[in-house]
Amino acid sequence: MATNQSQENSNYALERLRGLLASDQLDSDGKLPTERALALMFRVSRRSIRRALEVLAAEGQIWRRQGSGTYAGPEQDDWADHVETIVAGTNFMEIMEVRLRIEPQLAQLAAMRAKKDEITRMRELALKIRESDDSDSRELWDGALHRQIAQSASNQFFLTIFDVINRVRQDEAWRLIREKARSANDTLSVSHAQHAMLIDAIAAHDPAKAGEAMRQHLLMLQERLIRQTSMDTAGKGVLSDAS
Repeated sequence: MATNQSQENSNYALERLRGLLASDQLDSDGKLPTERALALMFRVSRRSIRRALEVLAAEGQIWRRQGSGTYAGPEQDDWADHVETIVAGTNFMEIMEVRLRIEPQLAQLAAMRAKKDEITRMRELALKIRESDDSDSRELWDGALHRQIAQSASNQFFLTIFDVINRVRQDEAWRLIREKARSANDTLSVSHAQHAMLIDAIAAHDPAKAGEAMRQHLLMLQERLIRQTSMDTAGKGVLSDAS
């Protein structure tokens, strides 16, 4: 009988913890109360709380940091801090150089390995980009498309490298430069057409054509970015002279 009661308490604790994770009651860093506090809060044993937390950890809903506590969300690691340092110490030209070396290779591998549902997803994401009516939405779906291509390459190490590069997309200064470059003349329409050609090459399982399509797409973006930053620099010079 005690075993049944313990099981009922564990299930109850799990249900209450799921509710807590879905609420906005946690601190901004996502830290959960201690096991003791949770046991008192839900009026169950600490053993029931511990069992429920084990289930949530296995699901990836929480993670534990030794000596610090339990946190909501997927497990974090020190690599995130290293990425922040990388982002702070680079610039868009360096990023574009790396993208030009990495992403055409990913496109080639995607052309060799992409599954039908992954290609369908690429077309859906390209449509989302076309339908976006603001820069934030365009950046969101553009990043999702490029990551889907990287993911379809089925190479986890390549994908990890891509994710480090892609982290720069979240930097506000980088995003503003990109949006200025995209808004110039026919850049958006050219970009849409290039995305379509790239996905068609992947769907045709033509690695050479897919790699070249990605290379041309990135070269176009690089050229527009250089032009935009040159204009910004010249504009600042004019303002400086005027003052």
